[in-house]
Amino acid sequence: MKQYIIKDTCIVNEGKRIYGDVLVKNGRIERIADSVTTKENCEEIIGKDQFLIPGAIDDQVHFREPGLTHKANIYTEARAAVAGGVTSFMEMPNTQPPAFTHALLEDKYEIGRKTSLANYSFFMGTSNDNIEEVLKTNKRKNDICGVKIFMGSSTGNLLVDNSLTLDKIFAGSELLIATHCEDEAIIKANLQQLKATKSTLEPADHPIIRNEEGCFESSFRAIQFAKKHNSRLHILHISTEKELQLFTNMIPLEDKRITAEVCVHHLHFTSDDYARLGNQIKCNPAIKAPFNREALWKGLLDDRLDVIATDHAPHTWAEKQEDYEHAHAGLPLVQHSIQLMLHYVKQGNISLEKVVEKMSHAVAKCFQIKERGFIREGYHADLVLVDMNKGNTVSKENILYKCGWSPLEGFHFPASITHTFVNGHLVYGNGVFDESQMGARLQFDR
Repeated sequence: MKQYIIKDTCIVNEGKRIYGDVLVKNGRIERIADSVTTKENCEEIIGKDQFLIPGAIDDQVHFREPGLTHKANIYTEARAAVAGGVTSFMEMPNTQPPAFTHALLEDKYEIGRKTSLANYSFFMGTSNDNIEEVLKTNKRKNDICGVKIFMGSSTGNLLVDNSLTLDKIFAGSELLIATHCEDEAIIKANLQQLKATKSTLEPADHPIIRNEEGCFESSFRAIQFAKKHNSRLHILHISTEKELQLFTNMIPLEDKRITAEVCVHHLHFTSDDYARLGNQIKCNPAIKAPFNREALWKGLLDDRLDVIATDHAPHTWAEKQEDYEHAHAGLPLVQHSIQLMLHYVKQGNISLEKVVEKMSHAVAKCFQIKERGFIREGYHADLVLVDMNKGNTVSKENILYKCGWSPLEGFHFPASITHTFVNGHLVYGNGVFDESQMGARLQFDR
């Protein structure tokens, strides 16, 4: 396996910046020092005037395989991920068929082993009637990222709304439980009320239908179950100011039993953007009024919100062009998440150190990922070089998602990802891919 020395770079790690070299050997970070020399044959990469950060770990993506591969597949979306500096991902169970059994879950792991350029893990799916399969994950807590519950969903049997089933999952699961929290009854009532006053619904109605109250009530309910059973709960894609009162920054992340994720689109877009982008930014939970975005930024910076992710959810352009009620919910983001956060570094909203914390360190801590998420000697060499002075603009020509579009098209990023290493393999360098080595299955230290 080829070895590398990344020379004369600024290493951003664990809240500090240090200047020096990093030796990558046998897939691991061998040495970090002011100056590294070796008699062995190494390829040198000059990182002068660049920043070396740990690869991002995205804890929520939808790569659509199996069954929905007209939208995306694990190969295409993992390829887009590494081009954007995301070296590991955790993928959701709402594929066709859903990952409701261990056999189906292992089928996805086998696809990942064969085709994913990034490191991978897959959530076990839940329904109202697969509790026995879900609890079998307790025996595999070191090689499965967690259990996913859709507490608000319009996707068939992926919705878990049976209180007895929820109680059994929270009582019995020893793994992290990740929840999509929206109250289905509130959503349906809002929809019926709006339909009584309007003949045709439009994208701007989405945050009225999927409103703040629906998110808060569902998140509150999940937390009640978690506190009752001392479960390890992780609530995904927080989108409202009101929900922030449910989370704390008074204890270290490692000691939290209840954690929260915020997604880049809820930090970037607001309901004002429906007029321009329409169904392109239709997603669940909805992008809401601007005051929610401002509150999410505060919650992120003061550590009530623990990690940043994407909820990358590609659909074809045709599926997004249907009328509001039939247009599919979700948007593709995994190629551009780090660059979007670097835009906000340049804007002064957040420090580069905090971005690294929320997209790498905190995800590794939250999920107890083994030997990843930090630039430490002995850890897997998942590394990304960033040029903060090399801008680029999102266009159809450089979008790598299989769906071929992005709500960020035309947006100019002030910074670029120049190199991405996955397990010490330079999978992406200055726009060129080396697909000779696939990523690895994530392991957990639980």
